[in-house]
Amino acid sequence: MQFGSTGRIASTAAAVSLCLVGSHAAAAERETLDSIVAIVNDDIVLTSEYEDRLAEWIPRLNESDRNNPLLVSTLREQVLEQLISESIQLQEAEMRGIEVDDETLTRAVAEFAGRNNMTLEEFIADVAAQGSSYRALRERIRRDMTIDRVQRAVVTRGIVVTERDIDELLATPWFEEAIADEYRLGHILLEVTPDMTIAQIEEVRDKAHRLVAELREGADFAATAMEHSSAPTAPAGGDLDWRKESRIPSRFLDVLGLEIGAVAEPSQDSSGFHIVKMIDKRGASQQRAEQTLVRHILLSPSAIRSDEQTRLAIEQIRSRIVAGEDFAELARQHSEDPGTRLAGGDLDWTTTEGLDPAFQRMMNLTGVDELSEPFQSSFGWHILEVRGRRLQDISEEARRNFATQRLFEQRFNERLDEWLTEIRDEAFIERRGEFAEEKVNPVAPFDG
Repeated sequence: MQFGSTGRIASTAAAVSLCLVGSHAAAAERETLDSIVAIVNDDIVLTSEYEDRLAEWIPRLNESDRNNPLLVSTLREQVLEQLISESIQLQEAEMRGIEVDDETLTRAVAEFAGRNNMTLEEFIADVAAQGSSYRALRERIRRDMTIDRVQRAVVTRGIVVTERDIDELLATPWFEEAIADEYRLGHILLEVTPDMTIAQIEEVRDKAHRLVAELREGADFAATAMEHSSAPTAPAGGDLDWRKESRIPSRFLDVLGLEIGAVAEPSQDSSGFHIVKMIDKRGASQQRAEQTLVRHILLSPSAIRSDEQTRLAIEQIRSRIVAGEDFAELARQHSEDPGTRLAGGDLDWTTTEGLDPAFQRMMNLTGVDELSEPFQSSFGWHILEVRGRRLQDISEEARRNFATQRLFEQRFNERLDEWLTEIRDEAFIERRGEFAEEKVNPVAPFDG
């Protein structure tokens, strides 16, 4: 069993999941002092901390694994190693001044709750209903976010992905297979058996054409497949699920050019007549993005201008634009967005990706050639103008982005493992209790 990289942290979602699955002991008030299971530089790992983390993982083992002493021993060792590694990284973060403040933490938890269709209040109530401590959960998420930040601050700095690197990866057979489009086909087989007469085969042919016509007029494909298909996928409504071209039967390859929702003409082979629908497609060549041509003016509150004064100021600028003054000129004079001010507030063609949620929402609500009402984002007060919209083919961009991300992740993970090894080798580590062993890198003793 491999518990996982001792340094690479889980995502916030994974951390939440583990905390909720784990023992409720983490939420209990402890009336006695903990013993120490390990000393790590100027920090300690408490027995309670170790037992709580172990309790998160034990329920994930099946019954036979729980009764396997070697497997459980390996898990116990890896849990302690993870806690030691986390302690070292948290100390690195403190040394570098990296922290996660309460406001950022609350926002991260609220975003996680939102992705699970809950408000923050509903999420807190859900955690309590499961017998867990919301306060403990927050601190676990803060811990994971801090580790993530220090990893990226240290490791990312030395990673370079060049255009040549990307081109070389694009040219490999592995990349072509990895990024190949996937297709979701629906299939109906009207079976033809060797003992059928020509007239009977013609009846099946006619039925195939009739079903295609009905499907094109809006008949439900899944219901039609369950009623008429002889294929093994009939109980699933004829759904062949997502497949890359290499896993699609050769007799269906000529339908891959169909538009989503289209039904092909019946085709015949020795099994009978096949009816195929293109349920969906995905992949780099299918990438399209709705882009908006937008420009904005931003004013941010400051020590000398309150939030209310900032709102009034942006309203005045909007009134001047409505009265006929030039948007771009006013942006150059007044906007406090350094990235767009000199360009007259122009964000060029943009998608919603990476935009502040409030900005994204207002951009989507504003019509072409319309000026928005003043609105507030996390950056301050804005007005924006939408100048156009288009659906842009970004398939080549998507291919290069995929390659860049793949190369970056590979190099990040390699460098992360090296860094984790480096900082562990430099650390003073003393195990206690059942894990007692010879001290590692004995430097100045822990002053506890």
